[in-house]
Amino acid sequence: MEQPTGEGSGATPLIALDAVAIDIETTGLDPRRASLVEIAAVRLVGGRLETGASLRRRVRPPVPIPAAATRIHGIDDAAVSAAPPFAEVWPEFSAFIDGRVVIGHALGFDLAVLARECERAGLVWKLPRTLDTRLLAELAAADLPDYSLDGVAASLGIDVTDRHSALGDALAAARIFIALLPKLRERGIRTLAEAERACRTLGSVLDAQHKAGWVEAVRAPGAADQGESRPRIDSYPYIHRVREVMSAPARFIAPEEKVGAALDRMSRERISSLFVLPSAPDAPRRSDAAGIITERDVLRGLAAHGAEALALPVDRFASRPLACVPADAFAHVAIGRMNRLKIRHLGVTDEQGEVIGALSARDLLRLRAEGGLLLGDEIGQSADVSALARAWAKLPRIAAGLIAEGIAARDIAALISRGVGALTRRAAELAERRMADAGRGGPPCPYAVAVLGSAGREESLLAMDQDNALVFSSGEPDGPEDRWFGALAAHVADILDASGVPYCKGGVMAKNPQWRGSVATWHGRIEHWISRSSPDDLLSVDIFFDLRQVSGEAGLATGIWRTAFDMARGEAAFAKLLAESAGAREAGFTWLGRIKTENGRIDLKKAGLFGIVSMARVLAIRHHVVERSTLRRLAGIEALGRGGEADLDALADAQQSFLDLILGQQVEDIEHGRPATNLVAVARLSRRDRNRLRAGLKAVESVEELTRDLLP
Repeated sequence: MEQPTGEGSGATPLIALDAVAIDIETTGLDPRRASLVEIAAVRLVGGRLETGASLRRRVRPPVPIPAAATRIHGIDDAAVSAAPPFAEVWPEFSAFIDGRVVIGHALGFDLAVLARECERAGLVWKLPRTLDTRLLAELAAADLPDYSLDGVAASLGIDVTDRHSALGDALAAARIFIALLPKLRERGIRTLAEAERACRTLGSVLDAQHKAGWVEAVRAPGAADQGESRPRIDSYPYIHRVREVMSAPARFIAPEEKVGAALDRMSRERISSLFVLPSAPDAPRRSDAAGIITERDVLRGLAAHGAEALALPVDRFASRPLACVPADAFAHVAIGRMNRLKIRHLGVTDEQGEVIGALSARDLLRLRAEGGLLLGDEIGQSADVSALARAWAKLPRIAAGLIAEGIAARDIAALISRGVGALTRRAAELAERRMADAGRGGPPCPYAVAVLGSAGREESLLAMDQDNALVFSSGEPDGPEDRWFGALAAHVADILDASGVPYCKGGVMAKNPQWRGSVATWHGRIEHWISRSSPDDLLSVDIFFDLRQVSGEAGLATGIWRTAFDMARGEAAFAKLLAESAGAREAGFTWLGRIKTENGRIDLKKAGLFGIVSMARVLAIRHHVVERSTLRRLAGIEALGRGGEADLDALADAQQSFLDLILGQQVEDIEHGRPATNLVAVARLSRRDRNRLRAGLKAVESVEELTRDLLP
């Protein structure tokens, strides 16, 4: 069903890596002369040691084993007299590796010996993708006095057993790798390509290993990825929403109605299912109270009961709970959910959790993408942090594939943002599990989690950090409810950070008290912002107006967001303060009219997107344009007929250009092991893209004046 991530993908998070840790014992320490006497490997799956998945083989060398070597590893000629030669051992060992990343400590020595053994035996040698824990340890802890296996293990509190046996040392290397992961993450090294790139900065170490005859244990990320083609993607499911293909309005039938009546309705209305819900007048049509009866359910009833089934109530054959998907979700999520649950029908819900439409496999047939999905519903079903990180790592490849299909970055940004929302929702579910496992029980009251900023606006690209908030139904600041949700939010932040979305440097996370609270607390907070604030009080407050609820009690956080817009309506002083607190954008041109760069790159968030996003948000708040996305805000402001239409259109085009240029650079940087940023290398741009960049930067120069003109 799904295409694999590819263990050679540079975007693969280290925490989710499938790898093999190896070690060898030899007849000597010179790799140009040494022969193998023992080889071993252990597997890591999803960044975890796989218990029982190991291989250990003795090898009969073509020369006697020197006594000095035997004193180290305890293997003498008698111990290997019945062992097979290398040529017979290598095929099994190579199959055990099976294309995975190879990990080892001082791995260049092992690789040099293996390459020489293959050459001597007339076997094909292909250098695998590798990581050396000795190099990784120097990156993670630059002040260690000793980077030997024993020294690094001791610094990490790892007990090494069966030292100087191939299996014991392979296990030690695997445990060192796992222990280094959080330390590497603290230094911004999260992915395979980032680790490779960082290791290559250790020039003096690599030079010394080269002089000793070792094979270079780390390749340039770009070279390592050259054999991996970008995925061919049917873009339709990634850029079209469920609401575009669903059947609406939703059709309901009361539980007590007869199966015959349901069958008659399905036939007359040419539909394949009905939602089962009590028919009380004006009752909310909540998905958690609904069931579904389909044509197949009726057929199963007839097979079991014959014609008598037609006189039985539909509730007898209805399926519960009703599987649903939000109307704003992308179609690939619906496809993945149907495939995972092995069903052919889904309910479609709005932001309040009410059923507003139906989606069938028939509706999705025209998408023709089931065999090519890279993500599907995987984020929502990840069992742990490692699985979340693995799913999240597919987004750069999806983005690259969609760019190749000619899809605009604005559409890709919406997909990425929905992924952030799904990741945050799943992090909250896993956090609840952690709270329960710690004996803290379940949530003390209903709550909701929301994303803010670019994820809320559906404008996230691949360089992001966390921006989230939490709303609970009742409780006082620092009361028992607040403390419970503070602990939950801390888990959410940790899970997101480990999965690939780093902590927010500005502290906009629900684990911090100012970004969580009860409904009453949020109301008081918003009132203070609007009526009694100074610019210093409003730092980061603007992104609250981008809020999008992603989990929890339907409508709880969304209601607070709408309340904020309602309370800010007509409050010109608040809008002006908000504009002042946002700060000034960076200039895009030098005084000579050249594109302003630093080290050849321009920060298109600070010099481009920032001004457009801030202006659109402030004017939307001021004039009660209750929208989240910058494009819809600009359109809403333009619809007011207050002037500036040409400038607003130019800013919408500029935003699209900036998003395209940033995302293209991010995909390229990730492939080469560079962290994704908002910095775009101007020299790499085509003439067309340079012209787009210049036009966009020119359009942004009108932002301050346009804001002043349209605020009154």
